[in-house]
Amino acid sequence: MNNIRNRVQLIGNLGKDVELKQTEAGSAFARASLATKDIYKNNRGERVVDVQWHQIVGWGKVAENMQVFLKKGREVAITGKLRHRSYQDAEGLTKNISEIVVNEFLLLS
Repeated sequence: MNNIRNRVQLIGNLGKDVELKQTEAGSAFARASLATKDIYKNNRGERVVDVQWHQIVGWGKVAENMQVFLKKGREVAITGKLRHRSYQDAEGLTKNISEIVVNEFLLLS
C-alpha cells in the first residue's frame, strides 16, 4: 500500500513550454503548467467544460527529459506526488503553492 500514498495521475495538455533551470547546488529542475478538463452536464442539461490548471515540476533526469520531449499543447500523462510549499515574495507577503512533482511522464499525442 505504500506505493499509492500521495500519488497523483493526470492526463492533460501542456500550457507552456518547459522551463529548465538549475539550483545553486547544480541540480536540474523543470517547471511547466498542465491543463486538465472535465466535461459534464449540469442540472439544467447544459454542457459544462471545467478546465483546471496544475503546476508541475521535475527534478534531475526527469527534468532534462521533460525539457526535451514536452512542448506547449502536447497531450501527456504524468504520475507524481502532490507537494505544498510557501515562500515570501519581494514585498514580504507569504505565497502558497501547490504543485505536482513528476516521477514519470508519457507522451500521448
